[in-house]
Amino acid sequence: MSDRSTVSDIFRRALEIRQTNPSGSYDDVKKQIVSEYSGQALPETAYLTIPEYDNIVPEEDWTAGLPVVLRGIQNEDWNDVAHGIIISLEQVENYPKQSGREDDPTKDWRNRTRRIEDAEDKVLEKWMPADLMAMAKRQTGN
Repeated sequence: MSDRSTVSDIFRRALEIRQTNPSGSYDDVKKQIVSEYSGQALPETAYLTIPEYDNIVPEEDWTAGLPVVLRGIQNEDWNDVAHGIIISLEQVENYPKQSGREDDPTKDWRNRTRRIEDAEDKVLEKWMPADLMAMAKRQTGN
């Protein structure tokens, strides 16, 4: 790999900027990214990715800025590259605040057992004799 920064490198740099100045605006981060990277070679499109954040944000959100980054690389425009990075950064930061982490156990859609629990209980009550049901509950500790 060459000395070029990758999109992942630029995204991590944007995260660092936000950590050092959390009260700063996204526009400030964008301006700093553009000023730091302008004049350098644009990232290669073969490495058009950012670190995965599936455990925090759905994939369609953390990758939301990548088409804008690609357009920036194709048009050789650091402003577009930085804008795409900011779109993804904003999603990664704001999604957990607005809806909780994706791996949050309280999100029922991830817990298949919770969704089928009532139906499973009805079937077991209907088809399993009471003495077998009691024995099964003792064995599972419920």
